[in-house]
Amino acid sequence: MYHKEKSIQIKSSASALYNNLSVLRIAPRSLTYFTVVHANVVNMVSASWDGLNFSHRQLQSKEGNIAASSSLIMQASWCVLPSRELLVLTSQKGIQMYESDGSIMVYWHALDIPETPTAQAVFARGIAAVRENYICVGVSSGSVLVFDVPSKGSNIMLSEVLEEHRESITDMASECSGSLECIADLVTADDSGILCVWKSGEDFQLLNKIPSFDVCCSSVKLWKGTVVAGYGTGQIRLYEAVTGIVQAEVNAHARWIYSLDIAPFSGLLLSGAEDSLVRVWHLTLTPETNSAEIEHLYSECVTDTQICGAKFCDGDGYAFAVTGYDLSEIIRYTQA
Repeated sequence: MYHKEKSIQIKSSASALYNNLSVLRIAPRSLTYFTVVHANVVNMVSASWDGLNFSHRQLQSKEGNIAASSSLIMQASWCVLPSRELLVLTSQKGIQMYESDGSIMVYWHALDIPETPTAQAVFARGIAAVRENYICVGVSSGSVLVFDVPSKGSNIMLSEVLEEHRESITDMASECSGSLECIADLVTADDSGILCVWKSGEDFQLLNKIPSFDVCCSSVKLWKGTVVAGYGTGQIRLYEAVTGIVQAEVNAHARWIYSLDIAPFSGLLLSGAEDSLVRVWHLTLTPETNSAEIEHLYSECVTDTQICGAKFCDGDGYAFAVTGYDLSEIIRYTQA
């Protein structure tokens, strides 16, 4: 179903972080951007669609406008809002927001670091663009920070803090189908496996809190009112977002899942895990009966590689890319 393309080399290898790959497709310029985190650096690659031209940039962890910092970056992800696209970096010190090409830092938010070191690590992780003008970012205390982003300029404001989780945020996702009929806009996940489902607005409303199964939820997606969650057990579960009813459960991987992605136009689901496997699934939703089905379509083994990032390169799932711990390349696959 898929065949391997030429890999893209990156300047430094991928760290073992959840969801350690972000992809942004720039159709007007026939380019795709990729980011992969290594320690306190983000490797950014711009690749032309003909596969002939690659340009590299590295973004350093920063503290405010000071020079480079040694604080570890936890995640890098593009946030696509209707009026602008921003690259968001989260680290042990704060949150950096850049123009999409990484050229200009437009906003910095410092985390509250305790005066005396505590046993609890401090970091930000989990990034999602929500509706017209919000970017949400999770922190290690369990809080979710909601930023109101103007259509241009750097006047980004922290508009709300959502206090529902008690454990570190692992991942979050906004409704990716583009449907305005879906009630839920955002799902957030934490280290204990609890999922919170939200409706956005001037005040975000908690719609549902889906209990944990005493295992970490490392990656989560929201598509057509269905929450897709990947767990440390290697399981994927599908929930009806508003009610929290389990619609499907599959033992997808033998080890910890690190990354999920959905191609919103086709309903294809991508999962990557520590077991060296990346799998493609097909989701079928039947609104009349409020049911969801998941069907396995394809598997690819990346030998001796702990997969830490897996992302589709387009909305149909025609191509996908994979990163692995300590691997200095982005491996690409396209449909045969």
